[in-house]
Formats: sequence, structure tokens, C-alpha cells
Amino acid sequence: MTMSLAPGAWPADRAGATLTIDLAAIAANYRLLGERAAGAVCAPVVKADAYGLGAARVAPVLEAAGARDFFVAHVDEGIALRRYVSPDVRITILHGPRPGAVDDCVRHDLRPVLNSMEQLASWRQAAGRHGRRLAAALQVDSGMSRFGLSPHDVRAIAADRSLLAGIDTDLVISHLACADDPANPASAAQRAQFRHLASMLPRAPLSLAASSGIFLGEGYHFDLVRPGAALYGVAPTAAAPNPLHPVVRLRAHVMQIRDIAPGDGVGYGLTYRAAAPRRIATIATGYADGFARQGASRGCAWLDDIRLPVVGRISMDSLALDISDVPDSRLSPDMTVDLIGPRRGVDAVAEAAGTIGYEILTALGHRYHRDYIAA
Repeated sequence: MTMSLAPGAWPADRAGATLTIDLAAIAANYRLLGERAAGAVCAPVVKADAYGLGAARVAPVLEAAGARDFFVAHVDEGIALRRYVSPDVRITILHGPRPGAVDDCVRHDLRPVLNSMEQLASWRQAAGRHGRRLAAALQVDSGMSRFGLSPHDVRAIAADRSLLAGIDTDLVISHLACADDPANPASAAQRAQFRHLASMLPRAPLSLAASSGIFLGEGYHFDLVRPGAALYGVAPTAAAPNPLHPVVRLRAHVMQIRDIAPGDGVGYGLTYRAAAPRRIATIATGYADGFARQGASRGCAWLDDIRLPVVGRISMDSLALDISDVPDSRLSPDMTVDLIGPRRGVDAVAEAAGTIGYEILTALGHRYHRDYIAA
């Protein structure tokens, strides 16, 4: 059964393409990831509007599948998420609050991840203003040099516990830099550093693994795992078959078909010229819809079992396909082709574009008609 997203949805008879999002597959992926990390809490990451797929539709499905902890990046994402989950669900803000958002974080019962001594001080002061202890997660930098308290910061906290006055530390986290490469020794080094730094902080549950880290094995699971892209079907590693269910399918309408002669060019800059008579289809999906110009020459669509190469440059609102191999009997006005689908998933689209599945999902625009397959 499919359901169209009502708020802001483009009607099916006017949109240039339809993005189908399989909520049942997301729920199945959540259960699979929970089984892989058995014994740890499985806390889904729904930042960036559930990786572009719609947190309003995705989060309730994950809660129904058993999720009680959610992670987002920004305070306003957490405030928005509160509308779609039960009041007792815990929402954690990975970036922590900026100074002006600290009291909103308290008001909306959002748990911050404190990444710096400045954030620690702001949260300590908030506990004083509100006259009660406030829960927080602490992030330590175990080697990625991105977010998190430095080893120097952690030693300072260990030496002066008053820096945590009014703060209940109920989670300590870090993040792996190379988890998608199981052979990389950096993950084991980060795990050892994470254990060392966490041992200097108040005793609390520990979390290190996100999507790919879950597949490094039990030694990386600790007390809580934070899957993000894997929930939405992105492969956790290129070194092994993807065990996750595909979640998205993108079918674009053919807006125009024309025959071109040898020597005719296609698209801006006329970077493609036909060496023989070709039949070209123009579809109404372009880089404003998440299909970047980069890697266009390696891109394609599919019509059932027929591969349709992208030709010429991708425009803001359209791209061109060579459909010369499609028999006339299979052509029809307003027909659809798969840009993402059974024969070419998100990771294959990403590889052609020289990027990762995360970027493809989060770049999918809002000009599609969206159908949600119920969980």
C-alpha cells in the first residue's frame, strides 16, 4: 500500500518524477541492525530530515519498530522531531546547542552532546538557572579531530569534577573515521583511545559505532549504536554484499523524445555528439533534484532490463538519455524510467557521481511526488 505525503507534496500528475520510500524496508533494516548489535541499544539517526526521506514519516515507523532513542544534529531538528514521536522518547542533539539555543534545549527536553569545554560551561550554567540537574552526553575525540572533547579536556575534567556540576553524564560517545574500511587499523586505535578517555569520565553507557561500525563486530558495539545511512539502505562497506533492504526508488517521466542525426549535439556545451543516428529522451530531473553534473557520463537510467546511458551535460531541471535500444513497442507518452531502482541502487548512483550514498539521499530534492510504502 502506498501513501502520498500530504504537506508540500507535488501531485503525481504534475511532478516530473516520483520518489517511492519504503517505510517497511526502513523498519526491517532497523530490526536487522538491532540484531547485529544485540545487547546494545539501537538508536536511529534521523538528522537532515531522516537523510532527506522525511523524518515526519520515518520516525514514527522507527518508534513502532522499537526505537526509544533518536539522534539528530541540530536543536531545531530535535524540536521538530518532538511532534512526531512519543513524549517519553529521548532525543539527543549531536552538535550540542549553540549558546542561544541552550534554554530551548532544556524546554524541549532535548539531551545535548557536549563537544567542548565551552558547551560544558553553558550546560552547567543552564543547570544553575533552571535549578535542577540536566542530563547530557559527552563526546570525546578518539582520533578523528572533528567533534569532541580533546584528551587535554578530558584530563582537565578528571582533575576537577566541579566542571560537571549540575550535569548528569548518562552517555559517552565518539565517532569512527574509517569504519567503512574493515581492514583499516585506525578503527582499533580509536576504540582503544575511546576506552582510555571514557575511563577518566563518570561511569556511563558508551557509544562508538554508527552504521558501518556496527559491522566491525561486537567489540565496537558497547552499550548503544547509532545507525544512520544503513537504515535507509546505504551499504555499510563496499568490501561485502549489502545486507540491507533497498529503501528508495526514483522513477522519472520522459517529457520528450527526439531522433538525432550523426554529428548532432546534446545539451549545454554540446559535449556529446552522436556518432550514428540516435534516439534521445529528455526527462525532467536535473541537478536541482539531486543529480549532479559530476559523473554524468557514467550515469544511466533503466527501462526494465534496458540500460539507458546519460548523454551530454545534466541541466538544472533535466537530463538526456540515449533510448536507442528501446523497441518502438515499448515507448509511450509520459513513460517512466528508473533513475534509482532495482537495477541501479543508491550506492551505484553515488559511485558514478564520485561520491557516497549519504550524499545522494540527502540531495534528493523536494520537487518529486513522494509515495510512502506503509510499514
